[in-house]
Amino acid sequence: MTMSAASTLLSGLRTRQATSPALIWYGPAGERIELSGKVLDNWVAKTSNFLVDELDAEPGRLVRLNLPIHWKTLVWALAVWQTGCTVVLGSPAEGGQVDITVTDTADGGAEGTIVAVALGALDLAFPSELPAGVVDYAAEVRSYADTYMEGARPGDGQPALEVGSPTAARELNGTVSYGSLGTLLGGASDGSAEVLLASAPDLPLVLEAAVGTWASGGAVVLTAAGVEPDERVLASEKVTKRLEA
Repeated sequence: MTMSAASTLLSGLRTRQATSPALIWYGPAGERIELSGKVLDNWVAKTSNFLVDELDAEPGRLVRLNLPIHWKTLVWALAVWQTGCTVVLGSPAEGGQVDITVTDTADGGAEGTIVAVALGALDLAFPSELPAGVVDYAAEVRSYADTYMEGARPGDGQPALEVGSPTAARELNGTVSYGSLGTLLGGASDGSAEVLLASAPDLPLVLEAAVGTWASGGAVVLTAAGVEPDERVLASEKVTKRLEA
């Protein structure tokens, strides 16, 4: 059986880009985190296994990402797609019921099973007490395998991404199917290996640009809101392209 588009993309990251940078994060406190293709794939695999084994994820489930632009947000999006679920940003489509809410707040009032994600680089657990029933991602995810065995596949018509409300200036609302996602993720490398600086405030735009860059063999330099790398950083990271909001 052929792999899904998401798993094919991740296979490329752990083979063609195994030791080269795939995702570089500049955070609000000045921290720099670099993930090679293999390390990024490991994080996605652990998160995918966590989704399936801990949260009963399967094709058709709706996973709402209530997270800011962050390297862990990209990990979560890739993991949701690898497990065949639907990434929901904002509110789900009419009649949709969120199964899992992934959030960076200690919020016990969200829909479905709630997963709290600590965004600190060294956090081994959520930094504050969590309500009963809320799952602590940082405390749990490291125990899961760093390889993922793909299970049931979503149909091409199933939504891969739902943007339930306009975000920032680009008003990217609507639905992207798994068939459309496959077209984007399945792009062949043209050898350009661009390094994309992604600092736009629009998460759907960042997701689209990031997966397109990885599909063509490139790397993504992701920055937190309000963080603008100077010319020295741009030169050292060899940035060749900027994502414009």
